[in-house]
Amino acid sequence: MPRVLVDATAVPADRGALGRYVDGLIAALHRADADLAVACQRSDEERYAALAPKARVVAGPPAIVHRPARLAWEQTGLPFVAKQVGADVIHAPYYSTPLRPGVPVVVTVHDVTYFAEPEVHNPVKATYIKSATRTAVRRAARLIVPSKATRDEMVRLLRADPTRIDVAYHGVDHAIFHPPGEEERRRVSDRLGLHGHPYIAFLGALEPRKNVPNLIRGWVRAADGLKDAPALVLATSGGWDDEVDAALADVPHQLRVLRPGYLRWSSLPGFFGGALVVALPSRGEGFGLPVLEAMSCGAAVLTTHRSSLPEVGGDAVAYTEPDAESIGAALSTLIADDARRGALAEAAAARAAEFTWTASAEAHLASYQRAAEQ
Repeated sequence: MPRVLVDATAVPADRGALGRYVDGLIAALHRADADLAVACQRSDEERYAALAPKARVVAGPPAIVHRPARLAWEQTGLPFVAKQVGADVIHAPYYSTPLRPGVPVVVTVHDVTYFAEPEVHNPVKATYIKSATRTAVRRAARLIVPSKATRDEMVRLLRADPTRIDVAYHGVDHAIFHPPGEEERRRVSDRLGLHGHPYIAFLGALEPRKNVPNLIRGWVRAADGLKDAPALVLATSGGWDDEVDAALADVPHQLRVLRPGYLRWSSLPGFFGGALVVALPSRGEGFGLPVLEAMSCGAAVLTTHRSSLPEVGGDAVAYTEPDAESIGAALSTLIADDARRGALAEAAAARAAEFTWTASAEAHLASYQRAAEQ
């Protein structure tokens, strides 16, 4: 088994999707007895030492909390760490990679919607990720993607060699994301100020590809005129979709929209599991981790047929087209059908149980082995 250095220096403090991927993977690699080293920010040194006690954890300089310094350090400091710890392979879990690594590099490419739909991404971020992805396709020993849809899009859009691409589905931490009890649901409902009132839940960034304006307009179509209309709760820690405020301005006064901001992980089971519907009508995802996490909490989930999402949801979620009229019709159907929501919730929890970080780690280890043997 090769010694692998996982570069965790890009993980943000809020442990978004990238953080959940890297944390879940490192813990599972440790449980699989991988020969492991981890490069990270100083604030994460104790975290990774706890997640992987047998791993060699190396903290980078304080300046790498800033992206320009981190990218510069990646080119010189990361290869030095790889040599220092005797790594046979470097795993770069966020697109970019050192140009002269000294050992084979495995790069995770999470998403190619930056090429398929560049208009729904921040232009600065899209320019960086597109450049890093092209470099990875040319130079990496192996490429890891979280879905077959992403693999196929890489081949179609970037002419990537399919024999160098390994699919490794994400997992979900079932200890954190679990069907909540009544007390968990009540506690979250009370914190939101809903006190048992029904609601439609959304979790994610306010980015154009998340399709929040059409979700708002679709919810208005479904809820307006209902006697006990569900509220819409948009749980998000930020974003840049300028159409969100315009859509909110057209919401009738009798309907209620809540924007609680960032929700702690401990609140998410109650938030997802307590919702009438978790609506995540994205225009495209590399995987769709929030969909899986909501499923793991026993939620009735509404998403789209786009990109990887059917690979995650299977027959255990409801689907809609991404336009407001279709979202509204799908929400109306689910709001009115208690039995359908219950059946989806049960099927979702069962399907989510099939996605584990243990299985993901096995797929990653196989990719590392192939890289080391090239």
